[in-house]
Amino acid sequence: MRRRIVFTALVILGGLNIFAQSDTATSRRAPSVTLPRANDHFMFQIGYTTWQGKPDSIHTSGLPRSINLYFLFDYPFKTNPHLSTAIGAGIATDNIYFDETYIGIKDNTATLRFQDQSDTSHFKKYKLSTAYLEAPVELRYRSNPENDAKSFKVAIGAKAGVLLNAHTKGKTLEDKADHTLISYTLKENSKRYFNSNRISLTGRVGYGHLSLFTSYQLTPLFKEGVASTIRPMTIGLTISGL
Repeated sequence: MRRRIVFTALVILGGLNIFAQSDTATSRRAPSVTLPRANDHFMFQIGYTTWQGKPDSIHTSGLPRSINLYFLFDYPFKTNPHLSTAIGAGIATDNIYFDETYIGIKDNTATLRFQDQSDTSHFKKYKLSTAYLEAPVELRYRSNPENDAKSFKVAIGAKAGVLLNAHTKGKTLEDKADHTLISYTLKENSKRYFNSNRISLTGRVGYGHLSLFTSYQLTPLFKEGVASTIRPMTIGLTISGL
């Protein structure tokens, strides 16, 4: 009886071992989908940027814009070739234009001054520019993973950024009647009043290599207490490929 029990146990263990080996071999031979090379590794974006929360006392003008350039690695889901995640890095710049305004980013004051200069000399063209090193992350969907160039696409994600530069730039000094006083350019650099990091939510929808994108900055542009709580929002066009 004891020999029968031992023999039966050995047979059961042997069967389990064979089943496990067979299951592992089947898993290793499971078919995988290889997506084409064009997986939106490269993204160039140009967009229209607005300041959410901007008070009426700050007079913006012109065409405020953002220009972004990213390179991402795309990782398709093995269980669903329509889905993938992407992570990468790039540079994002924002340019906001102002009308008859001086921004004291280099002033030694407790708060950041947006000075109205409509009744005195001012620059004909004046802008505030920022540049960030950013790391975007996306969850992507493709309707046609076998042909990326003919695929409907949707992506949602977020990006974290570190402030590289903040500066103002004024061109052509005019008097209060808008007559030219002197043609020169004044550029001032300072990151003193700006938050050094930012986090934004992002979204894209499009077809092929073109898509519309939007981003909304969750963190305020300026440090607490130095200016109004302003959060940039951008809507624009993405050109992608590679």
